[in-house]
Amino acid sequence: MSQTVQVVGVYVRDQDEALAFYVDKLGFKVHTDVRNGDYRWLTVQIPGQQPGQPFQLGLFKPGPPVHDAATAQTLQAMVAKGAMPPLVLEVDDCRAAYERMLGAGVEFTQEPVDRYGTVDAGFRDPSGNGWKMIQARKA
Repeated sequence: MSQTVQVVGVYVRDQDEALAFYVDKLGFKVHTDVRNGDYRWLTVQIPGQQPGQPFQLGLFKPGPPVHDAATAQTLQAMVAKGAMPPLVLEVDDCRAAYERMLGAGVEFTQEPVDRYGTVDAGFRDPSGNGWKMIQARKA
């Protein structure tokens, strides 16, 4: 039996704002952007990902039809506080990616530091989702 994770979602306060951040500042590309009434299925992929690779990051806004108004408000508040688990982005050169992203206006929570035999940094998206950026280990 073969299994593959295709989509992992993050909650965002505004899908257009999130789309601009992930595409314009991080260099991701749009995979799917479709609407069904007020519901919008929006996913992006990392730059350089091959067309056959299925992984997508979903940029989802809490609310109907999945959540009631109170649940959506709670989820947005938790994301804004940085309470959701961080995501990890692997890069070839953490310091170069940091400089490029900082120049693009990305809010960093941690500058690059040498740790555990590699280099890592931390940043947040406009909704508050935390990211850890880790330099790939050399083989």
